[in-house]
Amino acid sequence: MIIASQKHKENIAEYLLYMWQIEDLIRANGLDIDRIKENVIDKFDLTDSQRKEMTEWYESLIDMMRRENVEKAGHIQLNKNVIIQLTDLHMALLKDPRFSEYTAEFYKTLPYIVELRAKAGDNPAGEIETCFNALYGMLMLRLQGKEITSQTMEAVTQISKFLAVLAHDYNLDREDKLFPPEEDVTV
Repeated sequence: MIIASQKHKENIAEYLLYMWQIEDLIRANGLDIDRIKENVIDKFDLTDSQRKEMTEWYESLIDMMRRENVEKAGHIQLNKNVIIQLTDLHMALLKDPRFSEYTAEFYKTLPYIVELRAKAGDNPAGEIETCFNALYGMLMLRLQGKEITSQTMEAVTQISKFLAVLAHDYNLDREDKLFPPEEDVTV
């Protein structure tokens, strides 16, 4: 909760990957708040009020996961909304000629996205979600101690660079610094 809040302010890409981990952590604990208290919350050095706040945060996420039927797989709407916001920004950046560096970074990443989407089967995710799926998959491989090929590392490195640019632009947009209002030019 504290980490999520900090990541949301600083880096939306890290926030989303963190929240996906939290969803999996909740699933690994059987959506059971007592197990989460024992295995997660109690591991932190917290005041009573912080412990209460963190417990309530996990309880609210558990409730969302149940109501949205993502107990076994998938993402809560809160996290889907981040993907939607990033996808909307991505599309706006691609359409705007002022963001040629962003467009160039995207086109360097596109072959990897196409390859990943082809492997996804009948229901591939959108471009931005595919990038996040790749990074999350890499995180899971590392956590499991599995070998990572040089081709996978190459793809993940490029995807990471691309998402870092998108996350940076997201922060600028949130601060109303990305798309400055057009100056009034009267002749």
